[in-house]
Amino acid sequence: MTNHLPKVSIITINFNGTAVTADLLRSLEKITYPSIEVIVVDNSNKELGHQLPIDFPWIKYIETGENLGFAGGNNRGIEAATGEYLFLLNNDTEVDPGFLEPLIARFQSDSKIGVVCPKILYFDEPDTIQFAGFSPISPITGRGFSIGYLEKDKGQHDTAMPTSRAHGAAMLFSRTAFEKVGFMAELFFLYYEEMDYCERFVRAGYSIWYEPASKIWHKESISTGKGSTLKTYYYSRNRLLYLRRNTFGSQKILMYLYYFSVAVPKNLLGYITKGDWKHLKAFWEGLIWNFSNTSKDIHDK
Repeated sequence: MTNHLPKVSIITINFNGTAVTADLLRSLEKITYPSIEVIVVDNSNKELGHQLPIDFPWIKYIETGENLGFAGGNNRGIEAATGEYLFLLNNDTEVDPGFLEPLIARFQSDSKIGVVCPKILYFDEPDTIQFAGFSPISPITGRGFSIGYLEKDKGQHDTAMPTSRAHGAAMLFSRTAFEKVGFMAELFFLYYEEMDYCERFVRAGYSIWYEPASKIWHKESISTGKGSTLKTYYYSRNRLLYLRRNTFGSQKILMYLYYFSVAVPKNLLGYITKGDWKHLKAFWEGLIWNFSNTSKDIHDK
């Protein structure tokens, strides 16, 4: 690593979760990297985080007045950021004190790197891996898998390597790359927006790296219960939206064939078999959204 320690702008979104955000900020107070700013974007519509800038006067606090979603909230944070690097970090994470130095060192090793992610472990089971890189996403099915998922961390994924995309809970990118790629696409609102963003970094000529020398712990549960209808709606809507924006030529034709001959019938049949009419309705409405938004609409940033 060079002697220059570039400023890193850490951006996190608070959405009705002030106590969790405060835990992250206490974690960030202990880090060893000396050149940071922390920006908290408050998307809350119930539990506003007005106490945060009182308890943590060193943060930049932005109250949006509405829920702008993951992309919209991060974009407001990026607008306020002054760092040479921009780090989107979920508020339900806590970090290793030395987590930033390896990420910056990885960037400084190759000018073609645009995005770097740390190893992500589960907070409740801190020796269990959530993310150690991603396999490539199929342009036909829109599916990929998380490397190391639910494995006990025994050092088997301790080699830094390029990865197909970043994990939205913790992704660091350079301002140089951002100036070429631009802001996140706010039309996603929830889910798939970081995948779409990564595709844009790759198309701009940048690589994405997984750096295991950096660790964070994510408070997402290993055993998730039945998803909300809101989640079902946005997964249905945005999976197809992502594919429409990021497949081209003959692959797009194959994608549509697979999607409407396999994926859609499988999901519809699953909900019907279970008699889950609320999720069936949410899935269908998410699907139909794509028919009411043209190709031009979905490529507008």
